Amino acid sequence: MSEAPDELIRAVEATLFAAEEPLTREQISAHLEGADVREALTALEEHYEKRGIRLTQRGKRYQFQTAPDLAHLLRREKEQVRRLSRAATEVLAIIAYHEPVSRAEIEAIRGVQTSGGTLDVLMEAGWVRVAGRREVPGRPVIYATTPDFLTHFGLSSRRDLPGIDELKAAGLLDPVDDAYDDEMARKSIAEEAEKAAEEAEQDAGEDIDDAQPPSDSEFSPQPPE
Repeated sequence: MSEAPDELIRAVEATLFAAEEPLTREQISAHLEGADVREALTALEEHYEKRGIRLTQRGKRYQFQTAPDLAHLLRREKEQVRRLSRAATEVLAIIAYHEPVSRAEIEAIRGVQTSGGTLDVLMEAGWVRVAGRREVPGRPVIYATTPDFLTHFGLSSRRDLPGIDELKAAGLLDPVDDAYDDEMARKSIAEEAEKAAEEAEQDAGEDIDDAQPPSDSEFSPQPPE
């Protein structure tokens, strides 16, 4: 059990309970006149570990949430599911795995242009934010994910994002896309082989031209001067 004073633990608990949004440790400390709240947070995490609500940390921000095994009791009969288009899902994944990333970089990875509306949808959902500008000519805007993104998908940090093998095992990678990528790879190899054969044939033709015997005119006697 933490050695933090009971009054400090209660103060941290009340601060988090009344907060309208998740708070960082620094924000909690500032609210409590600079108190060191690390041990108090640890004590609260242990206290609520087996209760109906939990103290969770997402992206270095703390908040109380319903215990996962009880969430179904609080769901409304009609849920409004937020569905993302395929384009928005792809853009969100690219930002999550490559952030901070510019729109041009997103388009380079996807291979198609990205509508400004797609990024607007992700920012309105609170999952993507403008993270500044890239210090290159033109200073393009760069994008990154938000703490709400981590909270919504139950991630403590971006290090918890699944790898490619995990995504395939979960059936989240479209096998049609995989087949298409394989086909494009085979096509690229075939084109490179064909190009190499053409270059070899061209080089062989040049060698034959160089090896042609000189014409008779080159040995014809020259008229006396």
